[in-house]
Amino acid sequence: MSRRGNTVRAGVLALVALLAASCGSPGKPVDPAPVSNAAWPQPAHVGGPDATAGGGADTSCDPLASLPPNGTIGSDSTMAKIKERGKLIAGVDQTTYLFGFRNPTSGNLEGFDIDMVNAIARALFGTSEGHVQFRAIPSSQREDVLMAHQVDVVVRTYSITCDRRKKVQFSSVYYVAGQRILVAKESKAEKLSDLTGKRVCAAKKSTSLAKIATDPAKVVPISVDNWSDCLVMLQQGQVAAVSTDDTILAGMAAQDPTLKVVGEQFTQENYGIGIPKDNEDMVRYVNAVLDEIRGTGVWQDSYRKWVEPSLGSASPPSPQYR
Repeated sequence: MSRRGNTVRAGVLALVALLAASCGSPGKPVDPAPVSNAAWPQPAHVGGPDATAGGGADTSCDPLASLPPNGTIGSDSTMAKIKERGKLIAGVDQTTYLFGFRNPTSGNLEGFDIDMVNAIARALFGTSEGHVQFRAIPSSQREDVLMAHQVDVVVRTYSITCDRRKKVQFSSVYYVAGQRILVAKESKAEKLSDLTGKRVCAAKKSTSLAKIATDPAKVVPISVDNWSDCLVMLQQGQVAAVSTDDTILAGMAAQDPTLKVVGEQFTQENYGIGIPKDNEDMVRYVNAVLDEIRGTGVWQDSYRKWVEPSLGSASPPSPQYR
C-alpha cells in the first residue's frame, strides 16, 4: 500500500474511533454553580436611627401659633418680588401619592399639597397656570432649601416643631395628621410594640423617625431619603413595617392592595407651609390665603378629592395666631 493510502486509512480509523466515543457514556456530569436567592438591592442612602430627627422633643415654644394674616402686597414686599419674577418657587414632594406625586399619564404634579401651592399662586397671579416652579425635594432638605432661599415656600407634609421654628417660619396649620403603621396584610402587628426588634422604615430628618427611634418598643429604625423608598423596602421584605403620618401611609396602601394601615394614631402631626425665616410678610400673606380657602370650600374640595376616600371626612383645622 502506498504512503498516501496509509495516511487515508489512519484518518478513517480515527474518525470511526471518534464516532464510537460519541455514542458511548457521556461520563460524569459537571456540577452546576450553586443557586441561591439574590438579595434585593436597597435604595440609596439607607441609614439607621436619628433620635434628633424632626426636633419633636423641643417644647420651648408654642409651635402652632403663627403670625396674624395680612393679604396686602406692598411695593417692596417678598410677594412683590415673586410677582416681578413671574413664578412662585415651591419645594414639594413628587413621591407621596395623594399629597404630592407625579401623574404618570400627564406628567403633572398633583395632590392635596400641590393644591395648596396652586392656591397661593392664584392669589398672587390670578391663576396658577404657568406661574409655579415646582422643585421636588426629599424630606431631609426641607430646611436646607428654605434657609438658602432656593424656594419661596415648602409644602411637603411638613410637621411644625419648635426645633424647626428656630430655622424657618411656618404658616398656620393647614392639615392635621397622625403617625400610624403600614404592614403587609398577613402581618399580625397592630401597634409599634408588636414590632420590637424588627426593622421599621421612616424618612430621614422626619418626626416619624424620631418617634420610632426613641419609643420604648425598641424597634430597629431604618432611614431613607423618600417615603417611596420605605414602600419599596416593605414590598421586598427588607423591613417589617413603615411608620409615618397616616396621610402618607394611606397613599401607599392605595397603591398596593397587599398592604394595610393599622393601629390608632400615636402622634399628632400639624402640617404647616414652610417659609424662609426672614420673610415674615410672606408668612402673613400665606396665612391670609389659607384663611380664604378654609372659608370658601377650596380646602374641603381638595380634601374630598384626595384624602377622604382613604381616611374619611374631616374639616380644615382652626388657625392659631400670636
